Amino acid sequence: MEGLLQCKGKNSWPELVGKNGDYAKKVVEKENPHVNAIVLPEGSPVHQDFRCDRVFIFVDKKNNVVTVPVIG
Repeated sequence: MEGLLQCKGKNSWPELVGKNGDYAKKVVEKENPHVNAIVLPEGSPVHQDFRCDRVFIFVDKKNNVVTVPVIG
């Protein structure tokens, strides 16, 4: 969480859990223009390096967000 202090803008979107993944991507990128939101199936392998310009949005088979999208 220490890295989040260095990031600009909103860094967490708990209100998007259960929402459509494509909708969530638009919301994240609108609310924080410094990030690129990436929609992925839950369980997908991702890079473990921390980046202020990236938000992974994990979705289920129905394309619904399953975890809170956060910067990283």
